[in-house]
Amino acid sequence: MTTTTLLTRIALDDALVAEDHAEECGFLDPLDRITCPVHRRWIHQCCHSDLHVSQVSGHRWCRPCKRALEVAVDEVLGTVALRCPKCARGSHTRADAQLITACEASLAAASRAVRRAA
Repeated sequence: MTTTTLLTRIALDDALVAEDHAEECGFLDPLDRITCPVHRRWIHQCCHSDLHVSQVSGHRWCRPCKRALEVAVDEVLGTVALRCPKCARGSHTRADAQLITACEASLAAASRAVRRAA
């Protein structure tokens, strides 16, 4: 493992521990996390997983089509977009905005960790 990879991993581990603690104490909404407690990764790295689809809250879900939204993460530009594969609807709900905000914050945090490690 290279030094850069190790230092980036340490930054992720620190963020995971901090968010785990903040969530357990009630200071952080689980849907506002920038790390994933299931996959133990930055949220932008695993938000495409079916585990991150919620029909109840509407996260990554197109209610009219009853389908999961596709996720496009551009790590160079630091942007995230959601799209329904059936109707091509983009992000319109509060849940969509919440996921995009968390992913963009995750991208920024991961980028900072890489810059510090370099």
